[in-house]
This record gives sequence, structure tokens and C-alpha cells, in this order.
Amino acid sequence: MRAAREAGSRPTLSLVVPVFNEQEILPAFYARATATLRGCCSAYEIIFVDDGSTDGSFAALQRLAAADAHVRVVSFSRNFGHQTAVTAGMNYSTGAAVVVIDGDLQDPPELIPDMLGRWRDGFQVVYAVRRTRREHALKRAAYRTFYRLLRRLSYVNMPLDAGDFALMDRCVVDLLNQMPERNRFVRGIRAWVGFRQTGIEYDRDPRFAGESKYPLAKLMRLAYDGVVSYSFVPLRLVTQLGFLISVVAFGMMTYILMLKIVWGISLVGWTSTIIVILFLGGVQLLSLGILGEYIGRIFDEVKRRPLYVVRDLIGFESTPPANESLRSAGTVG
Repeated sequence: MRAAREAGSRPTLSLVVPVFNEQEILPAFYARATATLRGCCSAYEIIFVDDGSTDGSFAALQRLAAADAHVRVVSFSRNFGHQTAVTAGMNYSTGAAVVVIDGDLQDPPELIPDMLGRWRDGFQVVYAVRRTRREHALKRAAYRTFYRLLRRLSYVNMPLDAGDFALMDRCVVDLLNQMPERNRFVRGIRAWVGFRQTGIEYDRDPRFAGESKYPLAKLMRLAYDGVVSYSFVPLRLVTQLGFLISVVAFGMMTYILMLKIVWGISLVGWTSTIIVILFLGGVQLLSLGILGEYIGRIFDEVKRRPLYVVRDLIGFESTPPANESLRSAGTVG
């Protein structure tokens, strides 16, 4: 069955690489990725998705595409975000298997042959699990906490310490391409579809050059997206908190009435009144904020705007069969 998948005109492997201001790293990444793919694939394509870079990344990608027929480039009209770039690469991929990898060389391309081996053994998803990571202690702790919190809160079984670096079979990629949601959390969707999945451990390297394009604020936003997209726990906590406050308020009201009716004691206290009002006001605003986050996502979904806008396509013989609901007009070069 696996041999049949690799037969035909489509490449064995599509390598999807989101890129944002990585001109310093692209030559080294291309050299390592190409050397690896030539050794393990009879046919392959490398799809770089330029996520609105403002440095010389697009020019560097143009040079790579001109020198190598395996290279394709999808260039956005502006920055649409990492998860959207990953989605676009999958939309434009044609391989029997698709590997998603960041272009900063923290995830080693040399792990791809092992992933292909697991895929040929019958697994439809092979994700890379970070055994160690060379970053400062605060960031490592934040990652560790996020993955474990997400797994506990989510209704999907999320693999621990597994990011977007993964191999997916064509059937999985086709399913992901059919999903219309705009707030993309690719590793969550990948876990949601199921199929036979397995992990491969590796040691994550530091960035080859340049600065991280995922500062702490963006990482926090990604974590928030994951929790809101794959968990109803925040909404349930709001309900439980409201119920708890109602019970406490009813108890306090009963106590005050008993003091007044039975013992004739009237309680006065401006400070305690203000504290209760501020506490309840804060709880209400927090609850409205959580509800608003879910409602805002509904509003974003129903507008049905394209997920991204393509400015240029390079290296494609014709417009690729991207998801019709997500594809935007661009030029083919």
C-alpha cells in the first residue's frame, strides 16, 4: 500500500517551510534540507512560505527557486502569522507525505529520514518530541507548563512537548485543508483528526542565526489560542465561579437577615461594601472577557474572509490545487 502511495507523478515528500525575516539562515537551511532530502527521497519539493518578510528573505527565495526546480515559493501580501503560513504550505503541497519544519534550524532536517521510516511503517502522523531545548530557563519552564496545561484542559489528547515539526500523510493533510476555521492551531488540528500517530524524540538546537520571531508575547498568544480553541474549561469555570459566588451571597444574605431579625443587630461598613462591589465587578468583567473571546472567534469565522492573500507564486507549473475556500489570487512564476 505504501509503495502505491509513492508511485505516480506526485513527489514522495513536500517540505513546508514558513519563513519570516530569515535571510541570514536560508542558505544554510536550504543546504542541509536539500542534502537530507536527496539522500532519502526519490522525488521531493520544498515549499517556502514567505509570511510578509521585510528583509531580503523573498529575494533569497527567488534565487533558490531559480537555481533549483525543487523549490517553490508562496509569498504573502503581508504578514498573516506563522500558523497561517503553515496552513498555506499544506494547501499548496502535493507530496504523498508532508513535513512541516521551521526555517530557523532549531528543528534538524536530518530527522526527516527517521520520520519517513515511521511513515513507511504505516503511521499517518509522525511528530517530533523535544527531549531537550537550549533556551533560557524561564522560556523552557513556560513551554513545559503550557504543554501540560493544554493537555489537561483540552478535550483532544495533545502530545507533550511536540510542536509543528511533524510528518503527515496525504490523507491527513487533505483533511486539514478541508477544515474551514480561521483561528488555526495546527498541532491541535493534527491531534484532533486522529489516525495512527507516533513521536520521535530529538534535542532542539538553538537558533542558527538572528533573533526569535516568537517572543514571549507571541508565545503567550499562541498558548491562549490553543486553550480557547480546544477547551471549554474557561467557560465552565465562569459558570462554576458564578454559582459559587451566588451560593456565598445567599449565605451572607441569610446571615445578615438572621442578625437583624433574631438578634436585632444591624451591620454597617462602607469598606466591606466597596470590597464586595469591586470583587463582583472584577469577576463580571473577567467573565465577560472570556465570553467575548469565544464570541469574537465566532465573529471572525462568520465573516468568511480568505485566510491569506498570495502576492506571488514561484516554481509552480500551474496554480496548485489549494483549498478553494482559502486560496487567493496571485501570480504564477
